Formats: sequence, structure tokens, C-alpha cells
Amino acid sequence: MNTFVTFEGIDGSGKSTVSGRVCEELKRRVLKVVLTAEPTKTPIGEFVNTCIRTNANPYLTAFTFIADRIQHCAQITQWLDEGKIVLCDRYAESTYAYQGAQLQGTIRSPMKWLQDLSNGKIIIPDRTFLFVIPPVKAVARIQQRTELIPFERQAFLERVHRNYLRLCTGPRFTRLDATLPIETLVLQCVQTIIGGKNE
Repeated sequence: MNTFVTFEGIDGSGKSTVSGRVCEELKRRVLKVVLTAEPTKTPIGEFVNTCIRTNANPYLTAFTFIADRIQHCAQITQWLDEGKIVLCDRYAESTYAYQGAQLQGTIRSPMKWLQDLSNGKIIIPDRTFLFVIPPVKAVARIQQRTELIPFERQAFLERVHRNYLRLCTGPRFTRLDATLPIETLVLQCVQTIIGGKNE
């Protein structure tokens, strides 16, 4: 059983919709589960959202994201100690992929730099799902949003997409074809969480 599970992918990949449905399905199976997300709804998390909306200095955004995550990990640890399955919509790989793209050209190896900042300070998930979708299709899905934030532009998402593919390798990661029907993706996630299968 995978007890701490994170959902990653570029904007428009469908990960938020699927993670919500996975939570519902696990509850239907009478499992103790909690769905959380980053940025959190704490004051630090709200400041992260402000940084995103205003396209703040990428260093400020990155440090604030990491501070929010360190605080979040205390709550995640408590849930895990209570025997709950914790599902998290966005986690560390989001910071590495997105802020790594923001910092590209300003610092050498930005993703490694961000990983080193987090090393030893956050919980490592049991399973991370990466929702893989061509950025052009992801952007088409979110065009109806009333206001696109700077992170939701196609040129930027192309860089984030490449970062995710570089980051999400190894046994902890399960790559999912985000163009598949939602029901199929939900079933794949639930089976992997419950069975601990490596896809």
C-alpha cells in the first residue's frame, strides 16, 4: 500500500480532477484518506499564490514554495501517523519543474539547486504520478479560464514539461497518459495505490 501519494503534471493535465476522483474512490472502499494540495491554504501558501499571480521574482517564489512545503510536511506526517493515505495535488516536483524553468539561465543547474535546498527537509512520497500531456493540448484545455496566470502560457509549459520528463524517472514514479479518459486514469491510480504496483 502506498500511503503518501503525489500527483504531478503541467497545468491542464487533469491531475487535480483525477486526484479528487481517486480520493472519492478510496473512501468508497472504506479506506482512511485525505486529499491535500500545494500551495496550501495557510498564510504562507496564500503568499505563494500571490507570487504566482504577480509573476514575482523566481527566487522569492521558490523559497516561499519550499517554506510552505516544510510546514505542510508537519501536517502530512500527522495524517500518516494516524494511519491515513495522504494524496497531494502538487508537491516537490512541481517546484523543481516550474521554478527550475523560471530560473533557467539565471543559475547553473536550477533543478539540482532546488532539490539540494529541499534535501533532508521534506517527506519523500511513496508514489508520484506524472500526468503526461503535450503542452499544446494542455493549453487548449485551459483556454476557457477567465484569467491565465503566467505559468499557463504554452512556451513556459513546454519548458516545464521537459523538466518533468527529466525529473520523474525511477521506481517511485508512474507516468500516465493524461489524454486517456478520466475513468481510466482514476482506475490506474487506485490500483497502483492499493496494490503498490510499479507501472
